Order: sequence, then C-alpha cells, then structure tokens
Amino acid sequence: MPIIEFTVLDEASNGVEAVGKAAALDPDVILMDLRMPGGSGVDAIRELARRGARAKVLVLTTYDTDSDTLPAIEAGATGYLLKDAPRDELFTAVRAAAEGRTVLSPAVASRLVSAVRAPTPGNEPLSAREREVLALVAKGTSNREIARELFISEATVKTHLTHLYAKLGVKDRAAAVAVAYDRGILG
Repeated sequence: MPIIEFTVLDEASNGVEAVGKAAALDPDVILMDLRMPGGSGVDAIRELARRGARAKVLVLTTYDTDSDTLPAIEAGATGYLLKDAPRDELFTAVRAAAEGRTVLSPAVASRLVSAVRAPTPGNEPLSAREREVLALVAKGTSNREIARELFISEATVKTHLTHLYAKLGVKDRAAAVAVAYDRGILG
C-alpha cells in the first residue's frame, strides 16, 4: 500500500462549526465525534450529506451503543471507530475512508451483524400456541373463553396476546387479526 501523508486542515468544536469548515476547506476525510456542544455529530453528518459534501466522515468516538452507531451510519458516516483504537488502526481507517471503503471497529461490526440477524419486530414467527390464540381471537372469542377452551389461565392468554402483538407489530386484537389475514397466517 502506498504511503499517504496526512494533513490536518482544521478542527471544530461542534457539529455546526464542522459543517461550515468542511464547506470552506473541502477535506477528503472528516474525523467526527458524536456528542459535542452546539450540535451533535449525527446532525452534522446528516447536514454534510444533505449538502453533498465530498468528504468521507469517519466517526471517532467513545460511544459504541446501537443508539449511537446506527444513526451515524444511517446519516452517512463511512466508518465508525472508537477512540481507544490503536494509532495504526486509525491511520489505516483514515486511508480506507479516503478511498471510500467502509471501516468499522470490530465491536461495532459485531453488533451491527447481530442487529441485522435478529428478527425485526413484526417479522418473528408465531408459536403454535400463539396461532391457536389468534385463530380464536379471529372468531370473536373472549379471553375467558379462550382460556377455558385451551385449558390455560386468562393471564396466560393475555401473555400470548402481548407476545403475538409484538411479533406482528400491532397494538390490538383487530389489528392482529387483520395483519394475520394479510400475511396468510390465518386462512
């Protein structure tokens, strides 16, 4: 790999200032923190993308929770590293970002893969018992009658309903039945 020299053009103390300096200086790569006074890093990344900035944004932060990483990447960040990354890893990441390649710290990459693999609300399969409860709900059966017919308690019926609502991404019985018919769960 060819050696690429780095030149630091400037620094900004907040997101708004970073957007202004990026417009004036047109850098190749911007190292962006997420939590700053006077405007978040995610807002700045979003604004840079909206303005069509050429610069690649590499997030360099101490925050690695899903609530931080996902919005930054969705806003347009090219990469996401933690501030405790070794110096060589940081330099490699800046080079990769300059070339348009995505760079993620191993911890962030692992969490993103797990999030993608986890079933999203509204797409999880229903258990056999949840399908039985749903079929009875579709017939207009009350919780008490469902409990009696399935030989379970009313509290258990309510638990099954809560779970199937979450899995179907709905909030009530009518919506659950409608979604179940739409998806072919109920025939």
